[in-house]
Amino acid sequence: MVILGFDIGKALIPDVSPFEIIVRGAIMYFAIFVLLRVVLRGRTSAVTMSDLILMVLIADAAQNAMSANYQSITDGVLLVATIVGCSFLVDWLAFRFPLVRGFVHPERTTLVMDGRVMRKALEAELMTEGELMTQLRLHEVETLEDVKAVYLEGNGEVSVIPRA
Repeated sequence: MVILGFDIGKALIPDVSPFEIIVRGAIMYFAIFVLLRVVLRGRTSAVTMSDLILMVLIADAAQNAMSANYQSITDGVLLVATIVGCSFLVDWLAFRFPLVRGFVHPERTTLVMDGRVMRKALEAELMTEGELMTQLRLHEVETLEDVKAVYLEGNGEVSVIPRA
């Protein structure tokens, strides 16, 4: 049925195999997740890695469906549903299995302990002392001597425990 030049039937019939859409969506989700986890290791601040991937991929998939890069709206909806399903699966697996949890939600890294900078940890996180001091100032701490501990949390945020 065509209304005002818009073919409703064509817009709802997938032009790519639904299985192919699901496989492509799942492969892209997991590939990007692993690459970002390895490269960035949770340095996305308050937004979790899976949230970031979910937002980027959904935005891209939805944009393609809306701008007719797909011929079918169904293709876009199926791809978005696949991406949401992958995100749920990763969270479910992390909740159920400690091995997955350690990868998805990494443990904190100690950056400063009792006023002493853990240089190897800073190096491993590709963080300079200047960046560390910026984080301390953002937490209203002026010197390392005022710090009991500083951690890079698994979600990318820096937590500071001042001396009592």
